[in-house]
Amino acid sequence: MAKEPILSLLGMEKLLKRAGAPRVGKDAQEAFREILESHADALAVKAVTLMQHAGRRTVKADDVKLAGK
Repeated sequence: MAKEPILSLLGMEKLLKRAGAPRVGKDAQEAFREILESHADALAVKAVTLMQHAGRRTVKADDVKLAGK
């Protein structure tokens, strides 16, 4: 069973338009969301691992930034 999307299609359209696209198809929005959420999931797992390694129960901005490097 697939995970329910978190990010909105409207948000994906706004990001693609901000990048310069004059028009964005719904299929492009869905593909962009799928890829972006996949990367975000991996980043979140790394951030949580760093938090646990530090012996904390709260994910901090530094955990996210370090996970993103």
